[in-house]
Amino acid sequence: MRDFVFENSTKVFFGRGCVERYLGALLKEYGETVLLVYGGGSIKINGIYDQVMSILASAGKRVVEFSGVMPNPTYAKVLEGVDLARRERVSLVLAVGGGSVMDCGKAIALAVPYDGDVWEGFWAKKGEVRHQPLPLGVIVTMCGTGSECNGGAVVTNEAVKIKTDRDYPQCNPRFALMDPAYTLSVPRNQMLYGGFDALSHIMETYFSGPDEENVSDDIAEALMRGVIRDLRAAAQDPSDYNARSNLMWESTMAENRIIKLNKRTDFMAHMMEHQLGAYTDCSHGAGLAVIHPVYYRRICQKGAVKFARFAVRVWGIPQEGRGQEELALAGVEALASFIRELGLPTTLRELGVTEDTPLEEIANSVPLTGGGYGNLTREDVLEIFQVCY
Repeated sequence: MRDFVFENSTKVFFGRGCVERYLGALLKEYGETVLLVYGGGSIKINGIYDQVMSILASAGKRVVEFSGVMPNPTYAKVLEGVDLARRERVSLVLAVGGGSVMDCGKAIALAVPYDGDVWEGFWAKKGEVRHQPLPLGVIVTMCGTGSECNGGAVVTNEAVKIKTDRDYPQCNPRFALMDPAYTLSVPRNQMLYGGFDALSHIMETYFSGPDEENVSDDIAEALMRGVIRDLRAAAQDPSDYNARSNLMWESTMAENRIIKLNKRTDFMAHMMEHQLGAYTDCSHGAGLAVIHPVYYRRICQKGAVKFARFAVRVWGIPQEGRGQEELALAGVEALASFIRELGLPTTLRELGVTEDTPLEEIANSVPLTGGGYGNLTREDVLEIFQVCY
């Protein structure tokens, strides 16, 4: 293991009934006015909204509601929330939802005290947070992004067609309430998309240097096996609490920075999907399911050592009689087979991409990370899109 500094400031309360048990006491640490951030209204259907509002009322909080956060939160939506929070003198941002809602809440919390263009300062390029964001708490209703235990927020600037993620430790939620029962009402397809997003986060970290044995890769291999096991169980029985609770914590572990220690990370598949999403608004997890096998077939020979370990340690493919490169490709094909098994999309056409979608323009807008085994060019990215189509 190489040298590192680790930080994660979020306090997690995990388990059935945790919101009812802990939220009221947590609210005492913050001021009078709470900005309640949520999405399209599903929390009003499943009862979570009423529960949270009752606790807020009992705590004597004044609630300002900010609803309608979309699956790919836009910069315009963030600014709308910033204006509301400033006008109402909000003292706590409370995001109730999945990754998009949490990300929007982080962006609002960062922007409210900031005197400047928050996109140019913190998303167009990596910035330096020299001010104190508003306090943020999150109540997780859908797992996958791991946003509850990091400072990352994915925001889409529709004006320039850029969807990007920045992770600032100062934006970590102060607390995260994670009740797996809240995820049971999530539609099956959304659950599968979120689960595959978690698997993607782990793979994006795992398939990068160093190649020598290390603790981060050991943890990543265990997490990948767990996600595969639990996605299969939840796909068979969406009401399986044990599988859903495992998926919830696996998603958190994928993005709480633990497995990134000592790692270069790749995230090239994410960069490709983000720009597809910026142009087409496709589901993030679904887009990743399409891209990953095609991308990995292209690079697995360059990262044969790691891909061969993936085949043997994650998928249980017998090593005997197979060379390293053969094993590497077998691991990728096992992943592709798993995607088909779950019924996830395998082509961009299934995501609504058509002949009129400007794939070359999208490819030219994709940031090249250079952290994994691919070292792609923009021409490579376009070819991957074309194969995915």
